Amino acid sequence: MKNFKSNYPSRIICLTEESVETLYLLGKEDLIKGVSAFVKRPEAAQKLPKVSFFTSSNLKKIKDKDPDLILGFSDIQKDIAKDLIGEGMNVYIANHRSIDGILEYIAMLSRMVDAKEEGEQLIAKLLQKISKAQEFAASLKKKPRVYFEEWDDPMISAIQWVSELIELCGGEEINKDLSQGSLAKERFVDPLTIIDKNPDLILGCWCGKKVKVDLIKNRDGFDQISAVKNDYVLELEPEIFLQPGPAPILDGIDILIDLFSKWSKENS
Repeated sequence: MKNFKSNYPSRIICLTEESVETLYLLGKEDLIKGVSAFVKRPEAAQKLPKVSFFTSSNLKKIKDKDPDLILGFSDIQKDIAKDLIGEGMNVYIANHRSIDGILEYIAMLSRMVDAKEEGEQLIAKLLQKISKAQEFAASLKKKPRVYFEEWDDPMISAIQWVSELIELCGGEEINKDLSQGSLAKERFVDPLTIIDKNPDLILGCWCGKKVKVDLIKNRDGFDQISAVKNDYVLELEPEIFLQPGPAPILDGIDILIDLFSKWSKENS
């Protein structure tokens, strides 16, 4: 014990996307030994060994990688975590939902991999993006009412960090009252409610499948909605908006600013 030396993780398995992108941005991509099959960012990560899906994993493949840390996200992965812990592995499941939570996650992960300074630099970059969004929002002459849909059947909306981003960029998120619900079932929405709230923009971002814009437009009564009348039913990339990591801040803010700017100019 006299010669004990504390080591940082050197063989990491990432069960979701946000940990992968964060480690790449911290310059610690060499630590990653396996990823989720859904990983798209950065492109180089797609070449890494695939060891899991969002709600299932290949236990043998993971064990063969001999990881000293496994990173996952949310209560949805609790069964995967239980199996891995049962095999004696070190597992960390994050459960953040807000923009502040994303920043705290990056700060924590950077310290776990001996990249505290790099983490602080990344957070500073993200805070600059947030300031840009706030400045743009203050300049908007007219703010769009926005319905964000993360799933179609049942209709699910208002995942917290996206709701916050929409408001941050100057939009009015019509279901923000639901955004504190961490479970999907707490954020189900009724089509009649959406018709009644009459959003100016409908932003579809379905997890794991392509958005069918025509299906949304052709829902009963949706022809009454301004977004449908004015052809503002749009698809957003889930790999940017549905991962609670750097992507929604780094790239999502710019996408929302462009959309809101275009809509505002056309409707001022």
